[in-house]
Amino acid sequence: MLGEKYFQLDMSYWGRSRRLVIQILCIWALVAYGLPALVIETNKMNYLGFPLGYYNCAQVIPLFFGALLLIFNHVQEGIEADQMDGKPMVEAASSSALNAVLMKVYVAYTGGFVSFVLFLGFLEAVGVPDQAIGILFVIFTLGMYAAIGIASRTSKSDDFYVAGRNVPPIFNGMATAADWMSGASFVGMAGTLYALGYDGLAYITGWTGGYVLVSTVIAPYLRRFGSFTVPEFIASRYQGTVQLPGGRVVEVSGVARFLATIVLLSCSFTYLTAQVYSTGVIVSRFIGIQFEVAVFSGLIGVLFCSLLGGMRAVTYTQVAQYVILIIAYTVPAICMSTTQDDGFNKNNPVEFLVYGGTLQAIALREKEMVLLGLASKVTPYLEPKWRRVDFFALTFCLMVGTASLPHVLMRYFTTPSVRAARRSVTWSLAFILVLYMTAPAYAAFAKLEVYTNVIGQPLSVLPQWVFTYGKIGLTSVCGKAVTSVNEAVEACAQATGGDYLLRLKDLKISKDAMVIATPEIAGLPYTIAGLVSAGGLAASLSTADGLLLAISNALSHDIYFRLIDDKASIQKRLLISRVLLVVIALMAAGTAASKPADILSMVAWAFSLAASGNFPALVLGIWWRRANAQGAIAGIICGWGLTLTYLLGTVYGGWELWGGISNVAAAVFGLPVGFAANIIVSLLTSPPPDNVLAMVDSLRDFKVTGEDLTAEELEDIKEKEEALARTQVLQVSNTAEATAAATPATPTTLESSI
Repeated sequence: MLGEKYFQLDMSYWGRSRRLVIQILCIWALVAYGLPALVIETNKMNYLGFPLGYYNCAQVIPLFFGALLLIFNHVQEGIEADQMDGKPMVEAASSSALNAVLMKVYVAYTGGFVSFVLFLGFLEAVGVPDQAIGILFVIFTLGMYAAIGIASRTSKSDDFYVAGRNVPPIFNGMATAADWMSGASFVGMAGTLYALGYDGLAYITGWTGGYVLVSTVIAPYLRRFGSFTVPEFIASRYQGTVQLPGGRVVEVSGVARFLATIVLLSCSFTYLTAQVYSTGVIVSRFIGIQFEVAVFSGLIGVLFCSLLGGMRAVTYTQVAQYVILIIAYTVPAICMSTTQDDGFNKNNPVEFLVYGGTLQAIALREKEMVLLGLASKVTPYLEPKWRRVDFFALTFCLMVGTASLPHVLMRYFTTPSVRAARRSVTWSLAFILVLYMTAPAYAAFAKLEVYTNVIGQPLSVLPQWVFTYGKIGLTSVCGKAVTSVNEAVEACAQATGGDYLLRLKDLKISKDAMVIATPEIAGLPYTIAGLVSAGGLAASLSTADGLLLAISNALSHDIYFRLIDDKASIQKRLLISRVLLVVIALMAAGTAASKPADILSMVAWAFSLAASGNFPALVLGIWWRRANAQGAIAGIICGWGLTLTYLLGTVYGGWELWGGISNVAAAVFGLPVGFAANIIVSLLTSPPPDNVLAMVDSLRDFKVTGEDLTAEELEDIKEKEEALARTQVLQVSNTAEATAAATPATPTTLESSI
């Protein structure tokens, strides 16, 4: 009976795992959308001086996501332990040894960087010019990244594409966090919160919540498959044939691979452009060169790492970059936090516990500015301005986009086992939370400083940072980017700057300037400002590294090798990948030099493109055996095509917004269409071939992993993979899983419809 089939408790490994995922996702959705839905009501309550609704979205929900992943990992590993009769799984000895070595290296590296910052602080104290300190920061960080790239150079394909699949979870989590916390997070997040207030928390909720989807729905299964790229998984999963009108039968997996690569290019290039743009902002500010020149100069550090060592060099560079960016982000926030005295906290360095009083002070100052005539109306910082549907739509698109970004997913191909991939996701979120828990405090401290010490002041006493950032177009007074008091007086059409008080509407600060400007806004030493510039550069370059690799690897491996020249040697493929790295980097720099949009908007577009193009194909490919190649092709074309059309139409075509939904949440239209097209077309056409069904079963099966293979076994596996690619025999093949597997697993028989 149908009821017995679907409601009888399935105690198999897959049945228990599937049930756990459903339970986790139900809790995840309830918290992610339930608490923001009650923000107006809960903002009337206070907790440690915080309006509870704001605090829930800024701090409680992201922390809850981290706790949820810890619970998921614990229960899932218990399910796996039952498959081994309680025997513990043993990780690869090489991975454990590498973990110990890396721990020593990066502890020493962190100590060296802190010493370098203290040395620059000493130089500032003895009178070394500020610009010289900024240049030293930039040169030191770029030089360090280039040195790691040289030390990690490789000519092996598995090292270049997936870092040898031997990166320990904690360091892969750190590298993923650096890869993830791009210029959008480092440079743009606090600025967006500064500008939008509560509504900006949609980015924090969406981006942290997405990692629950990564861990539960996608990453472990991609790691079990063991491909080099996301398009390779889609091509292998969506094999099938179509009979043309003339009677000719053609294989369509190549079409699925090509479309998946197009999706990867569209979202990754958009994202890459945003990173190069933020690099230009930082370098132009702290070295004092023209923005367009700074954009191209920043590529040097990226290309050194990517060209020489591929994923291996990028991984170790990203760990180093995470250390720099997180120190650079938290130190100014801690410095500002220790100056707060709000009745709840005094000299407290834990910034995410302190800024409740700052939020209250902002609310009072908003009312005061209206009473003093400095503003005709102020939109309350703590209250939602968007419709709830807009907040939820953006949150949803960012969550799904996170679980669909190729450059993030490919990081989990580098771990030694499936269990390590899951743990790596949890580590990733933990390291990301360090920054995301700080961003709301950062924005609040900066907001109060501007409201208190800039708005309402005479033009003649405007702080120097207003003019410094005016030189690169990131601040304006009375509608003009001014570089001196005289220019400000002229812009505001005043005879004297001493009598005119700056009003709220007179001052505009770019969201992309807020983080790098905050140390100067708060009056901190210039060394702190230089530290922030180094951190922003690390954030942008680390993400640019990953994106460049994702793009070049897809073009060289999925397009050139798989579809054009299947006899190409490894050396030729690596050469092509490196040439493509340079070409793509130059194209991104040229695009960024035109300043197409603010950083966060460009990044949000990338998330929508990835969500609508990749997510239906990935999720249905893993979780629904009936999904076939025709359905996947239809889903990608319809879902991604609709999202791209809406983006282009609203950004460049003058279209009205559909239902008032912003184009940064464009996937809210394309994603359901992609799912519907995939499912409907799959049901109307023939089921996948038996070898694909067997591959899906193997993805869901439990495999004991962790024991190393010999060099001879690894070489034999690699030769078999090359032979498989040359003959285009599309069957179940899992080279990377064999690398991590000690004992072959017995496939589990599953219903064909699930």
